[in-house]
Amino acid sequence: MKRNILSVLIALASIGTACAQETQFLSSNHCLYRIQQKDKCLLLPVQESAEMSNIKVIAGNKQMKSLNVRLAMNKVDYYVPLYLDEFNEEKTLALDIHVNGNYRNDGGISTFTCWKNIKNAESFDTKNREQYRPLYHHTPAYGWMNDPNGMFFKDGVWHLYFQHNPYGSQWENMTWGHSTSTDLIHWTFQGDPVQPDAWGSIFSGSSVVDKNNTAGFGENAIVALYTSAGENQTQSMAYSTDNGKTFTKYDGNPIITSNVPDFRDPHMFWNEDIKKWNMILAAGQQMNIYSSDNLKDWKFESSFGAEYGSHGGVWECPDLMKMKVRGTDKEKWMLVCNINPGGPSGGSATQYFVGDFDGHKFTCESKPEVTKWMDYGKDHYATVTFDNAPNGRHVALAWMSNWQYANQVPTLQYRSANSIPRDLGLFEYKGNTYCSVTPSEEITAARSKKPSKSLSEACEMVVNLKGDATITLSNSKGEKVVMTYKAKDETFSMDRTLSGKTDFSSDFAAITTAPVYGKMNKLRIFIDKSSIEVFDNDGKMAMTNLVFPTKPYDKVTIKGKTKKYAVYKLK
Repeated sequence: MKRNILSVLIALASIGTACAQETQFLSSNHCLYRIQQKDKCLLLPVQESAEMSNIKVIAGNKQMKSLNVRLAMNKVDYYVPLYLDEFNEEKTLALDIHVNGNYRNDGGISTFTCWKNIKNAESFDTKNREQYRPLYHHTPAYGWMNDPNGMFFKDGVWHLYFQHNPYGSQWENMTWGHSTSTDLIHWTFQGDPVQPDAWGSIFSGSSVVDKNNTAGFGENAIVALYTSAGENQTQSMAYSTDNGKTFTKYDGNPIITSNVPDFRDPHMFWNEDIKKWNMILAAGQQMNIYSSDNLKDWKFESSFGAEYGSHGGVWECPDLMKMKVRGTDKEKWMLVCNINPGGPSGGSATQYFVGDFDGHKFTCESKPEVTKWMDYGKDHYATVTFDNAPNGRHVALAWMSNWQYANQVPTLQYRSANSIPRDLGLFEYKGNTYCSVTPSEEITAARSKKPSKSLSEACEMVVNLKGDATITLSNSKGEKVVMTYKAKDETFSMDRTLSGKTDFSSDFAAITTAPVYGKMNKLRIFIDKSSIEVFDNDGKMAMTNLVFPTKPYDKVTIKGKTKKYAVYKLK
């Protein structure tokens, strides 16, 4: 016993008096960090190459929270905040820290640099210091982001929830982050209102505006369903009576269970045809459809998906909506199915199916072997729509990344952005029905009044086409993105193999190709610091790709019959 006490004293002395007052090392990978000073937050130093540390926040003798952080071993990449004001009512506060890995031969965790760099602070600085953070796309204020969740529109405000890791810029600690906007371009981070609990971490789901109080939580309450990711994946409910700022979790959680391993991402909507709620839920490689009168009790109706479309990976993040077919008096239903892997260019992508839905069963109009993709770039995934969007619009956002390399892209303060908002519709071509994708009107409203010929870091470039064309965006470093339209082949491609930084993943450098379903007369190209999104003006083609140039593209070269283009700054 004396020998163990002596070892601890030597370790404490080696890291300085300040840490000795706060840190008690219990073994080579276990320690207690007693919080002496209760400022608003504790800044935790992160090193992304470090082993994961599990941290339990303990007040008195009660565990208040658990989180996973890659505490810095020998260098600090960035800091993340642990907000202590969440525990203001507690007299004592300590962190029980256990580090994964074996450190018996290298001095143990007492040698980690994190103990010298951990800080108390009254605020956490989220000022943008990243070279590649977009200017008009939504990004998290800090930390990791993936799927958009729980999106709704109410009282002039767009609410976006998203899969968020508040304690690092790689996937972990899944929580619902929340951002709001009045114009779908400028977003304000509102915190993390739905956090992990005893049922597990918080995976994807949806929210609805319960206008008629069908769930009993109040007229116009926001009702959310999400996946609780514990030992198994189950579906849980939460509700908000303050327009989505805070949520109360339902006492009867989980409300839907299954023995299917991949059972997640519930998406609800009111079906006026049957005067009930419907929900579509990913279950392995099929979609389950349910109905409900009260959002609490769900009846299984049917499944869709066996042998239809692409099955190269797990089916996720579904959506189901009725839309008019452009230029006709027809209405059809579109079922959205995000899949990973199995996309047309590898990794993650969004496929869809068009057909009929009677509130009970979805019937696809295409043959099972037909696969239709909403976007043919590599960085368009987890696409879902806002509930209660104005004027019957179907406004979608995608996660603008790919699981092949999302954790490795060259940013640190944050990782991942959402696509620009897109309005979805349907159109017919050669006897088939396809999804139309057009930039939402809010994006057009953000244009500068006068166009120019000069590229900027955040702009829309409009190109008039008269047949084949090759459009190259480049910089003085020799980095370039080459876009090619072949009118006869009815194809459009984007080559980002020389676009800038690509060596962080062997899957990043790529050429992506899309069908265009007829002639294109005009392209809309949206350029931001680290992304290029291209749309046919009529919505017949969409392609989304990330790029990481070491210097912004500032030169445009166009080969073909047309030389006409205009550049609008976006603000």
